[in-house]
Amino acid sequence: MKTIKGKGVSGGIAIGKIRFIGGEELKVRRIHCENSEAELERFHAAEKISMNQLQNLYDKAVKEVGEANAQIFAIHQMMLEDDDYTSSISNIITSQKVNAEYAVAVTSDNFSEMFSSMDDEYMQARSADVKDISDRLIKNLSGKDSEISGSDEKVIIFADDLSPSETVQMDKNSVLAFVTAKGSSNSHTAILARTMSLPAIVGIGSQPDQSFNGKTAVVNAVTGEIFIDPDDETIAEHKKLISQNEERLKLINQLKGKENITADGRKINIYANIGGLADIGAALKNDAGGIGLFRSEFLYLENNDYPTEEEQFSVYKTAAENMAGKPVIIRTLDIGADKQIDYFNMPKEDNPAMGWRALRICLDRPEIFRTQLRALYRASAYGNIQIMVPMITSVWEVKEIKKIIDDIKKELENENIPFNENTPFGIMIETPAAVMVSDMLAEEVDFFSIGTNDLTQYTLAVDRQNTNIDKYYNPYHPAVLRLINIAVQNAHKKGIWCGICGELGGDPEMTRLFLAMGVDELSMAPGKILEIRKIVRETDTSEIPDSEKSVYKM
Repeated sequence: MKTIKGKGVSGGIAIGKIRFIGGEELKVRRIHCENSEAELERFHAAEKISMNQLQNLYDKAVKEVGEANAQIFAIHQMMLEDDDYTSSISNIITSQKVNAEYAVAVTSDNFSEMFSSMDDEYMQARSADVKDISDRLIKNLSGKDSEISGSDEKVIIFADDLSPSETVQMDKNSVLAFVTAKGSSNSHTAILARTMSLPAIVGIGSQPDQSFNGKTAVVNAVTGEIFIDPDDETIAEHKKLISQNEERLKLINQLKGKENITADGRKINIYANIGGLADIGAALKNDAGGIGLFRSEFLYLENNDYPTEEEQFSVYKTAAENMAGKPVIIRTLDIGADKQIDYFNMPKEDNPAMGWRALRICLDRPEIFRTQLRALYRASAYGNIQIMVPMITSVWEVKEIKKIIDDIKKELENENIPFNENTPFGIMIETPAAVMVSDMLAEEVDFFSIGTNDLTQYTLAVDRQNTNIDKYYNPYHPAVLRLINIAVQNAHKKGIWCGICGELGGDPEMTRLFLAMGVDELSMAPGKILEIRKIVRETDTSEIPDSEKSVYKM
């Protein structure tokens, strides 16, 4: 038995045969071609096939992993249509009199190198995307199958790395787990694996040994261990763990329709985080009490131009109606940092996480903000819409927002357009500055929602997109927990509620602590809701020892 250690990024255990994916480099030869027109026609035909494949992948991903996670394929389509990219390929074909495959490969290398050399972490990540779409083009040009065929039996996928398209196009019913040599907890593959509820381990180091192909393996994505040719004892041990987990899931599913109430009678709201309308089905299926975070930025990411008021109104209205009176908390535009959009024409920044993003864009370009707010207030007439603004650092920002809101309300009244005058207005607490003035901010708003992802990175001075310093990103750091507690207590002192919508909101290890703090709402990925409900119902907050609370109490 051989044991390999990596990093578990999507929990679970699997036992099965290993199947290798990829590992073969696309070999492209430079061929002289006098007929450039014919090569250009070949390129455009492959381009069309690739676009259709990406659209199919997008549609498949929307159904399986939700609209938010499917956006990577919309981005790939946009990159494939990029004038700089396609012009480079065409120019190489005509100027050098070469085959289309070679032109694509050269362009891929040039663009990948350009992106990877940039200081910005988001742009560095685009290097892999360029390679993904270029490989797809080359395969289609060469007549090779760019789709991954299914398997007659369920297998554990081993690969050097997996692109988002490779991950999504696999038949989920044929995959037991993912194991890759490269990758990180924030990679597209890791995110998709978590959404698909499949065990995944990344970062095992060197490229997997091809001799493992077809061998039996045990993947324990909880501990990050892979056992090749496991002995009977190891198999028996992990079969027991799988059985226990299946039993746990059965019990959890029995909690549908039950209240989120502790053993000592304290009630908490448990909501879902979603990226768009396609995710509402998952929220309802998992018995979410509402939507705690609707990421409206995907309306902008999936468009080639600013979404109009009517486009936004239609989406928000549908969300409100589908949730049938349950809260739908919509976060206003959160663009910037790792979410860049070409048509925003944003300036290059050395440190975009600290730069021009979210609310700062909205206040500097109020016409964008006003369009969104008008759509939101119009939609408020059709359900329980609540508005939440990210990236707050000071009271003056909130007062500026409220001035804009007041103007919009007057506009809608003058136009005889119905809206809910009392639409709740809240802010995200995701900067240390917001926490330290949270007593003042609480006087201006109806609720707080703590974004623990950004709060952690700003508190610890760790760029969460930078895999080189991943070990320093610790959401359980006492400083982070103390800041959360301060925000909760200050909210309650001013008579408003405080929730958590960051990753920690769905972290089972933190639920008891948040209950002890008095957190009013937890918002999370839909698949986490029933697991967290179980913990809530089993917890007696009066019995949580002081030793457990001391980590965050001053």
